[in-house]
Amino acid sequence: MKRVFTILAITGLLLFGAAPQAYAQEDAANTEEVAIDAAETKTFHQELKQRFIEGGPFFMGIVLVTLILGLAIAIERIIYLNMATTNTKKLVSAVDDALSSGGVEAAKEVCRNTKGPVASIFYQGLDRMDEGVDAAEKAVVGYGGVQMGLLEKNISWLSLFIALAPMLGFMGTVIGMISAFDSIQAAGDISPTVVAGGIKVALLTTVFGLVVAIILQVFYNYIISKVDSIVNGMEDASISLVDLLVRYKK
Repeated sequence: MKRVFTILAITGLLLFGAAPQAYAQEDAANTEEVAIDAAETKTFHQELKQRFIEGGPFFMGIVLVTLILGLAIAIERIIYLNMATTNTKKLVSAVDDALSSGGVEAAKEVCRNTKGPVASIFYQGLDRMDEGVDAAEKAVVGYGGVQMGLLEKNISWLSLFIALAPMLGFMGTVIGMISAFDSIQAAGDISPTVVAGGIKVALLTTVFGLVVAIILQVFYNYIISKVDSIVNGMEDASISLVDLLVRYKK
């Protein structure tokens, strides 16, 4: 959990640090009376900051918060899953050699010195070997479910932010359209100048909401595929461990 808050703080400082600077640059640009700036070619970063400001600080800020939270969770999960990845074939071979040479205690020592959920599952199974192979198998299955829960931790929050970002964008769209119709009602005339501001805000919030959802969806799919790969490796390794224990007991 500490890793999540650390990554969240760093990501927030990077993204929020750019926002005040963008608003300061916008205020400075508004005070300038030189018309040459409008004709200059803007970089992608400058264009992005300008569009963010034009979309309005409230809804664009909320969408930005969803991006920060989503990225923090995604980065934390990616780091955790990469650390949880284990060479299962190598571990099974090491446990097999340890069982043959030193027995269960030697195999448990191998698992203690190996990081990852597979080694933890192996250790729980070996720790119940004195009760029989059936007890060891039940321990492997039960603790495997616990490890799967740890691998999938906080992923549901990431899916929430993926759904929330475009919803917030669409809400900004509705509010922008309401603002445009209020301007028409106040002016008593339908003209492009009157409605352009509200429609522009509406479209920008939608675009940014969709962009955030797309970015987080890419991370989400990668994390899910990584979890599936680790789980498949855990299941194969668990079957191999049970086979080793049956052979050791004979």
